[in-house]
Amino acid sequence: MEIDFHLDDDAWLALPEREVLAERATRAVFEVLEAPEPEAELSLVFTSDSAMAELNRVWRGKARPTNVLSFPAAVGPRAGPPALLGDIVLAAGVVSAEARAQAKPLANHTAHLIIHGVLHLLGHDHGDDAQAEAMERLEAQVMARLGLPDPYEDAQAPGRDHAGPALLDER
Repeated sequence: MEIDFHLDDDAWLALPEREVLAERATRAVFEVLEAPEPEAELSLVFTSDSAMAELNRVWRGKARPTNVLSFPAAVGPRAGPPALLGDIVLAAGVVSAEARAQAKPLANHTAHLIIHGVLHLLGHDHGDDAQAEAMERLEAQVMARLGLPDPYEDAQAPGRDHAGPALLDER
């Protein structure tokens, strides 16, 4: 798996290990799924809240930033490797504010959101309670694989008002 990193907001410099973290998190997803890591590329964009608000407005009709958006690549045959898995975009201000509100280290919360995004690129979703619970279990397993705590351990985390992930793609 090749990850193409884009740093669009210097606020992400507060997390200097972001690229290593992303590589470890992505690799752990495939380990937990017991799937070979594909010869594919994904793009990971570390951006600002304002840029995220624009993406969220254009693609989801919601004129405010969210923490993470995933854009799976088109399905179908492609001429030559590497295949494009898709794009994951993270918003600096939203992610940082959530980590503070949930009393979590920024690195742990960022790892969780990257895992969440990769699972979306692989076709997982949280459209109903059963899907949300299955996706949460996978996210918790991947976090454990990384030696990190279950992100859903505190069911009273701010923003968690449904069976799905706290503040993930729900803004």
